[in-house]
Amino acid sequence: QVPLSESGGGSVQAGGSLKLACTASTHYYCMGWFRQAPGKEREGIAGILTFGTLTYYADSVKGRFTISRDATRTTVFLHMNSTIPDDTAMYYCAAQSPKQATCGTWQAYNQWGQGTQVTVSS
Repeated sequence: QVPLSESGGGSVQAGGSLKLACTASTHYYCMGWFRQAPGKEREGIAGILTFGTLTYYADSVKGRFTISRDATRTTVFLHMNSTIPDDTAMYYCAAQSPKQATCGTWQAYNQWGQGTQVTVSS
């Protein structure tokens, strides 16, 4: 069974919005979103403590993207607003299993989804 499954990627014009969703096959204390653009390293951009409300953001998306979860705590969302062409990347859902650090410690994530492509055109 795939531990994490993403949906919602696609194309959007710069300045537009997109919403990604990730459903987990089990409960994780920390879930997050990463992205990787062609020729660049994968970067952690948003994390959430699912048994609470703590959220963490990379500077590159702070103020534009919001991570949230649903009541089941097994689905998290990434609300992407004010998108820019540099947001173009493959977006991956991730989780810590077991929880090893804060949800903003990107190196601690070790469970991955298969990714969903987001393309922002200018």
